[in-house]
Amino acid sequence: MATDSGTTEASTHGGLKRAIGAPLLFAFIVGDTLGAGIYTLVGTMADDVGGVIWLPLLIALVVALLTAGTYAELITKYPHAGGAARYVDRAFGIPYLSFLVGFLMMASGITTAAALANAFAGDYLSALIDVPAAPAAVVFIILLTLINLRGVRESLTANLVASVIEVTGLVLVIVLAALVLGSGNGEPARLLEFAPDVPPLEGAFAASVVAFFSFLGFEAAANMAEEVRDPSRAYPKALFGAIGTAAVVYLLIAVGAVIVLPPTELAQSTGPLLDVVNASGAGIPPWLFSIIALIAIANGALLFMVMASRVGYGLAEAELLPSAFARVLPRRRTPWVSIIVVAGLTIVLTLFGDLATLAETTVLLLLLVFISANISVLALKKDRVEHSHFSAPRIVPILAIIASIVLLAQQSGVVWLGALAYMVVGSVLFLIARAGRRREARVPQ
Repeated sequence: MATDSGTTEASTHGGLKRAIGAPLLFAFIVGDTLGAGIYTLVGTMADDVGGVIWLPLLIALVVALLTAGTYAELITKYPHAGGAARYVDRAFGIPYLSFLVGFLMMASGITTAAALANAFAGDYLSALIDVPAAPAAVVFIILLTLINLRGVRESLTANLVASVIEVTGLVLVIVLAALVLGSGNGEPARLLEFAPDVPPLEGAFAASVVAFFSFLGFEAAANMAEEVRDPSRAYPKALFGAIGTAAVVYLLIAVGAVIVLPPTELAQSTGPLLDVVNASGAGIPPWLFSIIALIAIANGALLFMVMASRVGYGLAEAELLPSAFARVLPRRRTPWVSIIVVAGLTIVLTLFGDLATLAETTVLLLLLVFISANISVLALKKDRVEHSHFSAPRIVPILAIIASIVLLAQQSGVVWLGALAYMVVGSVLFLIARAGRRREARVPQ
């Protein structure tokens, strides 16, 4: 097992292999952040705020940085898999609360992967090949599961290649928008025009929920802590560097899209960036950009499946899930039971879930997780560890809690019902797991 410093390799008896350095971790977070969301969120935000898309992005950036400060402290202080569930467990020692936070985190990863699988099998794929959506989504999930089983290094290496392709596509959009502006055909004045039928403040906060979804890379990274070399040094650099990089790209994309196309056109499109490319007149083949979008979607789905499986492993290590979830392949050191369960649940949600509702539910689940992490870091300030670690001022988690509550207030009743259903299911699984462990304890050794 890992020591407090988080620098030792996995032992021969268990634990995960520390195979990730700072550059690969940076690529993981950037790839998780610059995923499928950016290819659709521009249109959604334009519907709420018109051309002032940069405003909700800035609001979301502030919330993301505040919560990232909390995670930088917790990850470097306690570099183990499990993320927020482990932090809550250490802070309060209430098994049910720890399990519920971990289960919500795991559910958010599965829900996001299911939503992205539906997106993968949708319009972008149909632009290339005409196949039934449901079988395509299932095959897509199975292929990602095989990569996940292969190993974390292989998963993140695939992420690195996909991230380069994603960023190339986004840079293409930025360059084309700049060329349109330079030619005098763009309309920069739209950047100050709010949506006519939505109150500016209401629209900005509603759009900030969507924008915040695009910055959700740090919690997924927290669950890779047990596989990172020298996490006290690697995490703060990778975390803040990735969020800053994503923020710059998002702002440039948003500004460029509004300059090229009217917000009303962006709001009506399911592929706004493809419309921007087409409107630029550069002659880029639509199929080429569709391939880039599919790679972005696949990359995001893989990363969330990796994260969810590591949460399951961490919960089992903390004895909050059945011990089977902690089983790892002898040579690959990957949590194969957790990976298979995550894949199965993802397939079920993909076949029966609605894309929009799944995405909105993910945001609500993660905001609840972030609030728990911010409360935990305040409770753990007095806790001392032997190694050096990042430390955030107390005001940071306090402001993060307030900001998260504001974003939660923007969610609809239907999404709250979905989150409640997750909590009920989680509670039942927790009781089943506890009963099983009590039966095991009564069996004579």
